[in-house]
Amino acid sequence: FSFSWQTTFQDGGEEVEDGAVYNVTLKKVQIQQAANKGARWLGGEGDQLPPEHTVRQYETSKIRAIKAGTLEKLVENLLTAFGDADFSYISIFLATYRAFASPRAVLELLLDRFGNLETSSHGEVANLNSLESEMVLRAEIASVLRAWLDQCSEDFREPPDHMCLLKLLEYLKNNMPNSDMESRVQNLLKQFQNQEVEAVDGFCSTSSTDLVDGEELEISNPEEFFSFQDHIVAEQLTYMDVMLFRRVVPYHCLGSIWSQRDKKENKNLAPTVRATITQFNAVTKCVISTVLGTRELKIQQRAKIIEKWIHIAHECRILKNFSSLRAIISALQSNSIYRLKTTWMCVSKDILLMYEELSEIFSDHDNYLTSRELLMKEATSKFANLDSSEKENQKKSQKRLQLQKNKGVMQGTVPYLGTFLTDLIMLDTALQDYVEGGLINFEKRRREFEVIAQIKLLQSSCNSYCLIPDQKFIQWFRRQRHLTEEESYKLSREAEAAADTNILSPKSQKSMVKRISTLFLGTDVFTPPKEQPLKSSPVGGSSGESTDSASVSSCEFNHSETEDVCVTPVSSPEDPLKKSSVGSDKGYDSDKGSVSSDKGSSSSKGSVFEAGSGSDSSSIPPRDSGSVPGSAPRALPVYNRQSEGSCIIRVSMDGLHASVYKSILITNQDRIPDVTQRALLKHNLEPDAVEDYELVQVISEDKELVFPRDANVFYGMNSHVNFDFILRKKA
Repeated sequence: FSFSWQTTFQDGGEEVEDGAVYNVTLKKVQIQQAANKGARWLGGEGDQLPPEHTVRQYETSKIRAIKAGTLEKLVENLLTAFGDADFSYISIFLATYRAFASPRAVLELLLDRFGNLETSSHGEVANLNSLESEMVLRAEIASVLRAWLDQCSEDFREPPDHMCLLKLLEYLKNNMPNSDMESRVQNLLKQFQNQEVEAVDGFCSTSSTDLVDGEELEISNPEEFFSFQDHIVAEQLTYMDVMLFRRVVPYHCLGSIWSQRDKKENKNLAPTVRATITQFNAVTKCVISTVLGTRELKIQQRAKIIEKWIHIAHECRILKNFSSLRAIISALQSNSIYRLKTTWMCVSKDILLMYEELSEIFSDHDNYLTSRELLMKEATSKFANLDSSEKENQKKSQKRLQLQKNKGVMQGTVPYLGTFLTDLIMLDTALQDYVEGGLINFEKRRREFEVIAQIKLLQSSCNSYCLIPDQKFIQWFRRQRHLTEEESYKLSREAEAAADTNILSPKSQKSMVKRISTLFLGTDVFTPPKEQPLKSSPVGGSSGESTDSASVSSCEFNHSETEDVCVTPVSSPEDPLKKSSVGSDKGYDSDKGSVSSDKGSSSSKGSVFEAGSGSDSSSIPPRDSGSVPGSAPRALPVYNRQSEGSCIIRVSMDGLHASVYKSILITNQDRIPDVTQRALLKHNLEPDAVEDYELVQVISEDKELVFPRDANVFYGMNSHVNFDFILRKKA
């Protein structure tokens, strides 16, 4: 017989049980069957039958995917998901459950309620009277535990007691004595007990606190910096990025977890994410300090340093290291460096064009579509897919790429983590944690897992890197003293003021200005900013983690919320033709997701880590084919656009920088007291103080829209400007 299959899916609606709601999809498989031996007698050529002699059979199966449920039902579903053909459920649950439950709560339900064969008579699992049923249940629990240890062993790290591991070990000794899993848990317990508890900054291999005794922070010596070859610098930055990115615990990136980091009791929350942010900011600050740190540099010398960093950024692109690439580009776009007009005039044309192409990778157009597509394209490729519109750059790129291929060394991909943090925070803001009946919204977790799965895929790809640390460079990198935003801006003004404006002839100078203006205006990444007076930053400026900011020069992950997940390229002022707001230069903001830069600059909303990113499209990636068939994606609320009676606004506190904001989901039913209360909660203020505050929308630098007490925010707001609001204490 010969067979062929054709599969179709049909929405089967919902099934409601006590404590759970399921999405049902009907999978219909059409099977064509032909008797090969008799084909020729029936007029078929070879093994082919005429259509009228083809036998068609249909098989229909039901796929049940839990949509919402109580914690008990979600844990029970771990044991029944395979039977319901929801094959990805266990991975989704394990990657996201920390948003609504603790490891101890899940383990106790799994072992005490469903794993205790003597007392399990609650009816959650079918008939357990027979030995066969007991064996099946034990096998199902073992399968879940094995997946848990494989995918999320860090969940069991609870120093100093490790109570969950001890509880699991006791269960295995009683129910699966002398099994491989029992040995594995014992080894894991010993491993945790033998390891020192790592400090929050222990994850970051580039901390200045790691200096050898006797070493001090110093401003970079240009000669020492130039002693490192461009590809060596890129490789070492990639080495450090890879080490940190591979250690990122995916659930640390969940919006509901990352957004809580600014609370005092959560200062040690998500250390693996904080470490990547610290490294990103260290790279950005290193760029700024090498360019501005030495006052005695001549214009041409400073231009050579900028050119070297552009070459290093290009090498990072060849290595598929989008994190350091973004950090370098953001630093060069910071106001303190961008404003060095005379210096930029001395940068060669070819290198400026290379810089332009690298900058376009992170264009905020269509929600960073270019960088998203490129990241996914290269996630599983062995080498970078380089393409340049300039022949000279194309030749250089292909030559360097060929060297990589000749070595036979495959490359992984290091992403800019801010993109994922932004998406996860926007998802957390747009989707409710609970649905009607107080059930946990597991559809939200499925959407989050689509982002988490991408992070895991990229982490796996990083195993392909084969990089050796260069201690000389790493020590040099750690020794660099990072300039504060105020210092870098002051040095920038001094350097520009001291520049000999007659260095170029009037004709060539005019030509260079025109070329640079065309170059910068031609890209979405940044446009020439209007110079602003330097203001003091409300949040940590020089180094370390800022409290709630998003900048490049003091690049740190912010302690704010959804928005803290943005890295906004620093000096990108508002384009009057685009509906985007102006941020500030700060650092790699964790909540805002932005990489801001120097303080005195304005920053574009289109930064990688910025939630919403000032684009007109949703910052939530569409559901991919990995979703449960039949469940069509629905439009989600987005920033700067009212859609289907809802939208997302950004609310900052009066007196703090505008980049320190919280994303708030509002609907057409919300009035001022409701929105004010949610904003206070997000900013960790007393929600009962609603009457003490007023909510205003920022229309322009000198105009605000003040709302009456009971106004409907959705209908009362100005939808033709940015959805940026300020919460201000009443006079």
